[in-house]
Amino acid sequence: MAQPFDASVPSPARIWNYWVGGKDNFEADRAAADAVREVVPYVAVVAQLTRRFLIRAVTTLASDYGIRQFIDIGSGLPTARNTHEVAQAAAPQARIVYVDNDPQVILHARSLLRSTAAGSVDYLQADLRDTGTILSQAARTLDLSRPVAVLLFQVLHFIPDSDDPHAIVRRLMAPLVPGSYLALVHGASDIQTEVSSQTSERYNTMGPARLTLRGRDEVTRFFDGLEPAGPGLVAGTEWLTSGGSVHQPGISFGYNGIARKP
Repeated sequence: MAQPFDASVPSPARIWNYWVGGKDNFEADRAAADAVREVVPYVAVVAQLTRRFLIRAVTTLASDYGIRQFIDIGSGLPTARNTHEVAQAAAPQARIVYVDNDPQVILHARSLLRSTAAGSVDYLQADLRDTGTILSQAARTLDLSRPVAVLLFQVLHFIPDSDDPHAIVRRLMAPLVPGSYLALVHGASDIQTEVSSQTSERYNTMGPARLTLRGRDEVTRFFDGLEPAGPGLVAGTEWLTSGGSVHQPGISFGYNGIARKP
């Protein structure tokens, strides 16, 4: 369900904003972010690498795969080079729907994010679990009879196994036409396992949003029925290093990948 605004309760969007150097966060968010940083000192680098993968993924989808429509779910607070800016730099007519369950995210998006004249941007407050609402309201802006890229960056690990996140992804992708794509980033439970365990434990004591990190096999299941694109699903920075970016030794931001609906 959509989350009410409460500055005294840490928000995943505002914690992330603090890690990437933003200013749209409160004392509770900073305290929670610093508590995780004690376990993962390089967490800010992880956040920056995730942003770099988003830029790479959206650019690839728009420039190489011809995608002109995007649904960015769990989009987080606006920052540098947002999804629509990257997509519309490659294709000015691109249409983007931002979705988040945090009302502060939607408020900031409506205030700050502007489309090119040729394209379109919309904003929807909804929870990832409510796939019917997301798709029906996205259809106000997007033509769902044409391919769409669904972006799920650092959001699926906030869905517990009891809510069946794999079924949620299936419900999102099922109505989309062939040629649509899924791009995701998911925290890993089987990379640097001791650090992963400590991170989950620390994060899950701080607020209502709880982490469920997953292993490679579990993350791979999100791509069931889809065809890998580029390097497919990889750990760490392979999607970045394949394009010549500098490798970050010892740093992983979990699993990331892109796949196409045949």
